[in-house]
Amino acid sequence: MPSYIVTVATGSQWFAGTDDYIYVTLVGSESCSEKTLLDKPLYNDFERGAVDSYDVNVSENLGEIVLVKIEKRKYWMHDDWFCRYITIKTPTGDYIEFPCFRWLVDDKEVVLRDGQACLPQDEKSSLAKQHRKKELEMKRRMYRWKEWQPGFPMSIDATRHRDLPRDIQFDSEKGVDFILNYSKAIENLFVNQFMYKFQSSWSDFADFEKIFVRIKNTISEYVMQHWKEDFMFGYQLLNGCNPVVIQKCLRLPDKFPVTHEMVAVSLERELTLDQEIEAGNIYILDYEVLDGITPNCTDPCTLQYLAAPICLLYKNIRNKILPVAIQLGQKPGEDNPIFLPTDTEHDWLLAKIWVRSADFQYHQTITHLLRTHLMTEVFAIAMYRHLPAVHPLFKLLIPHVRFTIAINTKAREQLICEFGIFDKANATGGGGHVELVQKAMKSLTFRSLCFPDAVKARGVDSKEELPTYFYRDDGYLVWEATMSFVSDVVAIYYTSDESVQEDEEVQAFVKDVCSFGMQDFDSCEFPKSLKTREELTEYLTVIVFTASAQHAAVNFGQYDWCSWIPNAPSTMRRPPPKEKGLANVDLIIESLPDRGRSSWHLGAVWALSQFQQNELYLGMYPDEHFIEKPVKDAMGRFRRQLAEITSTVKKRNEGKRLPYHYLSPDRIPNSVAV
Repeated sequence: MPSYIVTVATGSQWFAGTDDYIYVTLVGSESCSEKTLLDKPLYNDFERGAVDSYDVNVSENLGEIVLVKIEKRKYWMHDDWFCRYITIKTPTGDYIEFPCFRWLVDDKEVVLRDGQACLPQDEKSSLAKQHRKKELEMKRRMYRWKEWQPGFPMSIDATRHRDLPRDIQFDSEKGVDFILNYSKAIENLFVNQFMYKFQSSWSDFADFEKIFVRIKNTISEYVMQHWKEDFMFGYQLLNGCNPVVIQKCLRLPDKFPVTHEMVAVSLERELTLDQEIEAGNIYILDYEVLDGITPNCTDPCTLQYLAAPICLLYKNIRNKILPVAIQLGQKPGEDNPIFLPTDTEHDWLLAKIWVRSADFQYHQTITHLLRTHLMTEVFAIAMYRHLPAVHPLFKLLIPHVRFTIAINTKAREQLICEFGIFDKANATGGGGHVELVQKAMKSLTFRSLCFPDAVKARGVDSKEELPTYFYRDDGYLVWEATMSFVSDVVAIYYTSDESVQEDEEVQAFVKDVCSFGMQDFDSCEFPKSLKTREELTEYLTVIVFTASAQHAAVNFGQYDWCSWIPNAPSTMRRPPPKEKGLANVDLIIESLPDRGRSSWHLGAVWALSQFQQNELYLGMYPDEHFIEKPVKDAMGRFRRQLAEITSTVKKRNEGKRLPYHYLSPDRIPNSVAV
């Protein structure tokens, strides 16, 4: 009687093992085996991290093994089980791998294909084609689109984390409970002692240092010491946690009537302002998107304010970027003065604080939430709906969407929902953040997610002109390495441009992103189809880069740059000044966040800046969805490229008081998971 050896690997994460009954059925091209209970008497099978082997006897020739059906049935009470993979040793001595990496919940069954990746047009057996079709039908029922807010990218149809399909939930929901984590952060940072007077102001700037007592962080301490200085203001626009707003000024906008006489004392090259613009030495920030956004009014006892400033920046002869003019509103006029470095110390400082606060709102809601979290979720949902597990691009993308839908669902449940944590500290809480995303969607295009295009569009792509723009330099390196890896994988499976066009699953995936995920907004300009391998490579690179490098660049520096609250106020409690000469220390302190909001703010930026336990960094693929050697070779080349970049970044950072490491590959998680 022929015998097959079935080896089953259980996951090593929390609660992966099970006491339920596990059955296997081998489906061959000629026949099927009987359903066989996998059980070793007097032995506890399917423990967490275990690899168990069993003999499956058959009475007739099965032919080529095409599918493996795994069924879980309740023993005492339902006990979820995570299956990593199954291998089959045939009677002829061949080994066949069946990757799984899925949860089996309740009385569930999973039908597995062998690990050989396959495009839909390359399927040969009707059995495999039918399995492929049924899998996608089932996944489209599980992964449904839902509009969380009008004008937003679409999200998953789930109100709570526990409503998600088990395969995309966190292993432990407790680990990503925002309220628990923020409260724990506040306690660990010893700032809860300041929350008892929630709405009271701090006494002075030195008072803010009290919540720095237990902090040991080189960058945040340096920021605390130098935040008032113009060079620090400019440096973080290049290498802080929001390095995506600064752009070259080609001409002064009419709404910002800065004259040469205003800024002449700040210019160092004996050129007029127009000549400095012509020479490429003038840059600009424009937070126009904040204009008209409703400030937070969830607390009737405390008024909160927003501004939409414009700031002119000058590259001096030492290549430092310095602010030279600030207007706090979009409409020029007597009640909207242009603040200058030659104004009083406190007038100029307060103007810069207003810009920093606007930058904080822009960063949190647009740069971070919209352009990394929500966009990665769109790609993830469309991937689950249209790419079966056997598709090579599913195998490529699955590590880069790990836990993203889960963290976003948790955020909608606790963080950015009505009365959520966002409302406790941020000036755009209470609905302003929703308005801001809706406005920002009008400028979110596919090309703006392509790193080189985005940098070039802002006119900041020249290393000669901006030699200390490390976000750009490291981003280029990681983008090119990622694109090289993706290109290698695409070339393995797509032999021509025609094979891309013939792949109905990938075409449906791309169309779903545009037509449903982005709601077919005219402004988004997302492709609805892909015609060449080059287009496919770029599209996939955008997904991987957005989920990994871009998120890392704008997320993990939050504590460094935002924990010193005057440098990144989450809210302002006094309106923007309408005339000069009024600012003093008292007005600035009264404008900055109060004790309670400062504490929530500090807890938030601490929690958001922490890496997950057992974090998987870019290039780490422990779940072997791919079994083909050419892909594993490509992964090896990718890791070597990333290691070289890491070495380059480390060497550049040696001896620097402000090291830039957010795009060092050894600090870039694979996916948006925090």
